[in-house]
Amino acid sequence: MVGAGALGNEVVKNLVLSGFEDIVIVDMDRVVLSNLNRCLFFRKEDAECRSFKAMVLAERAHHMNLACKVKGIVAKVQDLDDSLFQQSDIALGCLDNIAARLHVNAHCCHRRRPLIDGGTLSTSGKVQVVIPPNGPCLQCSMNRTHYRTLERRYSCTGSDTVFFEPKLAAEITTTSVIAAIQVREAIKVLSGKGDNCLHHLLHYNGWTNQIQELEIPLDPECPMHEGQSFS
Repeated sequence: MVGAGALGNEVVKNLVLSGFEDIVIVDMDRVVLSNLNRCLFFRKEDAECRSFKAMVLAERAHHMNLACKVKGIVAKVQDLDDSLFQQSDIALGCLDNIAARLHVNAHCCHRRRPLIDGGTLSTSGKVQVVIPPNGPCLQCSMNRTHYRTLERRYSCTGSDTVFFEPKLAAEITTTSVIAAIQVREAIKVLSGKGDNCLHHLLHYNGWTNQIQELEIPLDPECPMHEGQSFS
C-alpha cells in the first residue's frame, strides 16, 4: 500500500481485519496534529515526536492482529526498488498526487500487478481498478489538466509538501467509504473474482448520496499498452 494518510489508515484497518497476512506500507511523510481527527492509528504523541506515518501505521496495524506481518518503508514512491512490485500480489494506492500515482501505475502495468487506486476530496471520492494488461489504466484517464498539475501534492497543512493548494480536508466518512470499496475490490481480485471488479472509474458523492461508474476508454496511444492489439 502506498500512502499512509487518512485513506491509508482506513485501508490498512480493513486489510488487517479482512485477513491479509503480509502488508507493506510506503510513505515519506511524518505525522502532524491536523492528521489526528481523521487517522485512526495516529496519536498526539506521534505528531509531537514527528514520527513517520509508515512506521506508526505498520506498528499499530500489527497490534490489531499479531498474526499479520506489517512492514513500514519510509521513502518516496519514485525511490522504490522495482523488486517490491515484483514481490507483491497487489498494490493499493492511497496517494495525494498524480505523479506518484502514475509511477505506481507504470510499475504495476510493467509487472502485471493489479492496482486498486483510491482518492478523496472532502465528501467526494473515487476508486479505479487496474488489472494489467486488460482494460484502461490510470494513465489512460489522464487529460491536459492532470498533466499541468502532475507534480502537485495536496495537503491540508501546507507543510512538508512540494505544492500547497488550500482545499477541503479529507472527511472521515468519505475515506471510510472509499477504503471499504478499495479493499473489497482487492479481495475480489485475489480470490479469483476479478471479473466482478469495477471496470471503469467509480465516483462517490457523499452530499447527494450518488455512486456512479464513469466509463474510461482504453487509450491505444497510452505507453502502458504499447504493443497490444486492439479490436
